[in-house]
Amino acid sequence: MRREYPEAPVVGVGAVVLDGQRVLLVRRGKEPLKGEWSLPGGALELGETLVEGVVREVREETGLDVKPEVVVEVFDRIQRNENGSVQYHYVLVDWMCRFTGGELHCGDDAADARWVDRRELGPHGIYRLAPFTMAVIEKAFRMVAEQRA
Repeated sequence: MRREYPEAPVVGVGAVVLDGQRVLLVRRGKEPLKGEWSLPGGALELGETLVEGVVREVREETGLDVKPEVVVEVFDRIQRNENGSVQYHYVLVDWMCRFTGGELHCGDDAADARWVDRRELGPHGIYRLAPFTMAVIEKAFRMVAEQRA
């Protein structure tokens, strides 16, 4: 299935992996969002479950093993070209994942991978994320705080 100018939406998975006040981020090595920091993730493969997909994507992009625990958010990511045609259309399912092992390194289509302190995110931080990515991360931090309360 073509990702650019697709005939139908592409299902994608993302991982929100938290460690205290840190979140796992990757710098995208390919379009869409090439060069931007984001959550690890990618397109689901044929015959693969959502859980299998998120585990595979995190391992490929970061070298880490995770256990998906709960869906944080499901949303559309539609990017149009200058003529208004749909260039990319993803239906994204972002999972809260627990780190279970492995050693952090970037791989696959990631240009970089690292643990980032929450204070370094946002419009005044070092890592400026897309607004929808920032919203998902903040929701995940709130979910964790509510579980502890």
